[in-house]
Amino acid sequence: MRRTLQSGGLAVLLTVLPVAATAQTTDNQPAQTENGGPERTDAPLWYFEMQARLNLAENRLVSDTRRSERIALWYDQRDYAPLWIKNGKATNAAKEVVFALLNAHEDGLLPAEYEADLMFPKLQQDGEAGLADFEISLSYAVTLYGQHLRRGRVSPNEINRELVIYPEEIAADVLLQRIAESDDPLEALVGFAPGTDRYERLKNHLRHLFVVRAAGGWTNVPAGAVLKPGMKDPRVPALRQRLIESKDLPANAHTGELYDGALVEALEEYQTRMGLEADGVVGPATLGQLNTTVDERIRLVELNLERRRWMQADFGDPYIFVNLADQVVKFVSNEKTIHAAVTQVGKPYHRTPVFSDEMEYLEFNPYWNVPYSIATKEYLPKLKANAYALQSQKIRAIVDGRVVNPASIPWSSYSRARFPVRLRQDSGPGNALGRVKFMFPNRFNIYLHDTPSKSNFQRASRYFSHGCIRVEDPLKMAEVILGLQGMSRADIDRIVNSGKRRVVRLENPLPVHVVYLTAWVNKDGSVHYRRDVYGRDEILSKALAIAKPLR
Repeated sequence: MRRTLQSGGLAVLLTVLPVAATAQTTDNQPAQTENGGPERTDAPLWYFEMQARLNLAENRLVSDTRRSERIALWYDQRDYAPLWIKNGKATNAAKEVVFALLNAHEDGLLPAEYEADLMFPKLQQDGEAGLADFEISLSYAVTLYGQHLRRGRVSPNEINRELVIYPEEIAADVLLQRIAESDDPLEALVGFAPGTDRYERLKNHLRHLFVVRAAGGWTNVPAGAVLKPGMKDPRVPALRQRLIESKDLPANAHTGELYDGALVEALEEYQTRMGLEADGVVGPATLGQLNTTVDERIRLVELNLERRRWMQADFGDPYIFVNLADQVVKFVSNEKTIHAAVTQVGKPYHRTPVFSDEMEYLEFNPYWNVPYSIATKEYLPKLKANAYALQSQKIRAIVDGRVVNPASIPWSSYSRARFPVRLRQDSGPGNALGRVKFMFPNRFNIYLHDTPSKSNFQRASRYFSHGCIRVEDPLKMAEVILGLQGMSRADIDRIVNSGKRRVVRLENPLPVHVVYLTAWVNKDGSVHYRRDVYGRDEILSKALAIAKPLR
């Protein structure tokens, strides 16, 4: 029986023959291959067993047709020569790969998704039928595992439209060929994972969490009244032990039930790592973080390993890195953070998207062209009540390219659906964009900029904007960026002090990566967790729970 599979423009011919039988035709003519040549009637049993297993695999994985086709095509092109079998038994490389599948949890992946527990006993199979079954089963498992390492288990933009990133894919046949051409198949396979220190540090932390779980988890700190420095409390020993376990407090650095000294400093360090206000007070938020279970931490790290797999390995050099969950922007050169600043990002109902782009220019003393949504939702009701309502903010009305008297505009006749007026705020210290904005033109109209709302930078949670990213001390950031092309801080200050709008283009576009990470490990080994303010952890967790195989 012949069967042609077609998907995505790729056709694969699979021939299903009875074991140990020869091909037959109804007109006594030799069976023909797809290219018109005679079918192999003298093929060894291995040939037929391989074809049969490929067809069975395709039928079993109906939702994974494309990958099945690619694997079948790859074996057909190599005349069904095995990758994992030699001299009638599984190769050492095959055994190493099976053990890698069994340990897929170390990457935050699921060994069961690759049938790792079923693969191990198949190592002992013999005979053409058993060996063919092992060969094809392992190739299916390896291609799925390799694809997951390369670009994650789920497609980010398909589960959440706010994640505008498209991980690089690799086809199953290309993946198998790279493994086949390698002197070390295991090394080639694990090489599909992100080859970055960022990923490896988080992966190592996951291993540590597995050890913590095996040991019974962390000490629980009992609930009670808010604990402040200088207070004596019977819960202090439990708090001390918990901070020793997290390596924030050296053993023997503190004794007794008085909450003071090194213990307060250790908690402040812990609060910093959790993204909390480092006030040394054990309130509800801090207690909640201290008593988060190790299973919850493991799940959070697994989610963020998935996010790391979505990211490109090469961020460029230098580059701008914004972590929305951390509310921090960094300028990184040669993998060293040259400058970092806290930010204010989108409110939970004005969530800043995840994407990458390139910064092209800086604009000093900018106008603020009020976004249409803000103009119609927030300002139009005020203008209907008072045509001069925005005058104190130096926001002008522009019609057909000309500044007009706001009293001459029939505001009451306009709505969110019809608003033919552009609102623009003059340059100056009160401008919503402050003294400078950093432009990487994108369809979201998101960029970095200064702000007159300076006091909000002092807060631990800084979700205040309509989506753009407000930067503390933006002129320092401008100094770092423009220093690449010879401009000094004095040059920048002269431009700002002139009060005139000026655009400075970058000689070389600067990569900008806006990400959302709620768990990471810094180069110094410090582990950081953040609240999931945008609810993206929950979305990803649900998606991974129902994830289907990649095609």
